[in-house]
Amino acid sequence: MTRLGDSVQRASALLAQDLSSDSTVRQLLEEAGTRRYLDLTDLSSGEQAELIAARAVEVLPSAEALAKRIETARAAGRGLRVKLGIDPTGSDVHLGHAVPMTVLSRFQRMGHEVTLLIGDITAKIGDPSGRSAERPPLTDEDIARNLASYGDQVRPFFNFDEVRVRHNSEWLAGVTLPRLIGMLAQVPASSLLQRDDFRTRLEGGHGLTMSELIYPVAMAIDSVEIDADVELGGVDQLLNMQMGRRLMEVHGLTPQLVVGMPLIEGTDGSGAKMSKSKDNYVGLASPAGEVFGKIMSIPDRLMDPYLRAWTEWTDAELALVNGRLADNSLHPMDLKKLLAAEVVAALHGVEAAMAARDAFTAQFSRRSFADVASLPELSLAEHGAETVATVLTKVLEFTPSASAARRLAKQNGLRLVLEGADGQRTEVLPEADALRPLAEVVAERTGALAETPGNLYLKAGRKLAQLLG
Repeated sequence: MTRLGDSVQRASALLAQDLSSDSTVRQLLEEAGTRRYLDLTDLSSGEQAELIAARAVEVLPSAEALAKRIETARAAGRGLRVKLGIDPTGSDVHLGHAVPMTVLSRFQRMGHEVTLLIGDITAKIGDPSGRSAERPPLTDEDIARNLASYGDQVRPFFNFDEVRVRHNSEWLAGVTLPRLIGMLAQVPASSLLQRDDFRTRLEGGHGLTMSELIYPVAMAIDSVEIDADVELGGVDQLLNMQMGRRLMEVHGLTPQLVVGMPLIEGTDGSGAKMSKSKDNYVGLASPAGEVFGKIMSIPDRLMDPYLRAWTEWTDAELALVNGRLADNSLHPMDLKKLLAAEVVAALHGVEAAMAARDAFTAQFSRRSFADVASLPELSLAEHGAETVATVLTKVLEFTPSASAARRLAKQNGLRLVLEGADGQRTEVLPEADALRPLAEVVAERTGALAETPGNLYLKAGRKLAQLLG
């Protein structure tokens, strides 16, 4: 049996047990932590291709072709040359960015050569994929700043110590006009204009620049230069990656295979992709408790895609827990807590994951806020004159902006909670209260909560702070 098979056997036995048990969850997290670094070189070429394809939306031309390419490379005494391109467009990295990194780690642990391609030239053009308007180009200073923390943030999902890092400025900065025209002559303009995002923009009367049309060709030159066997990327990059196959053929190279990864839906369940602009993301640098809480806030239907995206669970293990959900031998809340703990453990370690799990249980299951460790405290004497939105945004940093605080209130997510000997009583704050002084709102609303005093809390979504007089 392979090393992965042994791990799956152990984990499957645990997944069949009571997943509300702290002991069982801890053992699963420890097994998962070991598996993230598991040597996968003993898998056959077919098993390797199957493990990659199981997490991809599409493998072009096929998973069978991937297995054959692995076998051919092995016969030549080498691994595949696997490429992942990154345009450093932001300094904050979230779980959506970790999806390809998880699969890239598998390639790495299978013994293949991984190249992380930093698009310092293409970032200045701006990737148009899926956008309704041209993205502003980045400066050298923007790129350097955004790259500075990227590696550290995604390191839990990928071993940066064993990766080749290349910058496409190494070759794109020296591309001459005759060479560029020669390559563009091999690309029908009609194939570029057939892109859905381009058609949508043109039909809507929006502009389309020549630089955006050249972007897929520039990205394809990267594959030519490093002679890639496989390119990994989001499914929104599929047409760009296929351009790499075309251009490699033009240069007499064996076309790369393409592995298109899913675009993960955000935590709000709206159907929108996880992104910072939608405020529906989980930052990789976020504290353990915040990560756990955001995962627990997702709709149940997102548990399966999230487990596929960020854990090392195999299809067999996913089938096992989904079967238990179907026959009611597993409660969805227990599985969601395990998912949240898996993500926290990947980012912060098993101990932090178990602590976040305990805190969440105390806060939301036992319904006793007093049991929650390290709860932020807010002095009404010091901050009572400030508006509720200001307190949430600038003092507690619970919301990114005042408008976000108002939206939260509009969705009935802003509350005052009084916890006393007789339990908890809650007052939902309307949107208008977000613009009023906190002390004024507290004085007015606490009378509606109870006649006897108790601990008072301000609750914004799943975030909580104790209010002190």
